[in-house]
Amino acid sequence: MFLTYEEFTSRADAIRARIASACAAAGRDAATVELLAVTKTHPPEAAEYAARYGLAGVGENRVQEGIEKRPQVASPLRWELIGHLQSNKARLAAQHFDRVQTVDSEKLLNHLDRAAGELGKILPVLLQINAGNDPAKFGAEPGDAPRLLEAALAKKNLRVDGLMTIAPLGATPAETAAHAARTFTNLRNLRDELTARFPAPLPELSMGMTGDLEAAVAAGSTLVRIGTALFGSR
Repeated sequence: MFLTYEEFTSRADAIRARIASACAAAGRDAATVELLAVTKTHPPEAAEYAARYGLAGVGENRVQEGIEKRPQVASPLRWELIGHLQSNKARLAAQHFDRVQTVDSEKLLNHLDRAAGELGKILPVLLQINAGNDPAKFGAEPGDAPRLLEAALAKKNLRVDGLMTIAPLGATPAETAAHAARTFTNLRNLRDELTARFPAPLPELSMGMTGDLEAAVAAGSTLVRIGTALFGSR
């Protein structure tokens, strides 16, 4: 049985408190960090709960799941694709999502730009960077980021909002924490380098999940993607 709205509210309040505490420790305003509810594998009620609580957006990992779920949710929300996107599903993603966070190749940029143009829309995107150098993770290599950003900025139908990454897991909690801190700092430093080279502010840094949001906030995250702590394990 899916959790009640009251249970969700309690969990969301707890996450908000963690974000606020992490921001205070980092000398940041908690209002600068958005909580994105990750609703993948959960029923449409999960998205309704997020909207009712006052969250602006939800994240889905699979294109088809998002397509099926979105029409069942009456509340206005920003729907973000946060899972790996194959080029052959680029048009569906451009049509049904408000932002794609996982753009990691020029090929995918080309497909999304063409699809957005045919749909008559400007599609916001984030560039996914493998800032933790994890062979198990998707994302462009940090060294390829300048070329990828240059290509993205040349697309008429795309708007680059910033960067996204996923931290590697370690063999122990301490190792995982160290990986997270390193990965998130790498992404922030890369963003700073890119904004110094290109005419793009890249304000969004999408990094941090349930287990590592504090490290993400400390490194400058503007958006944390939280699923398990809000809705329970899948």
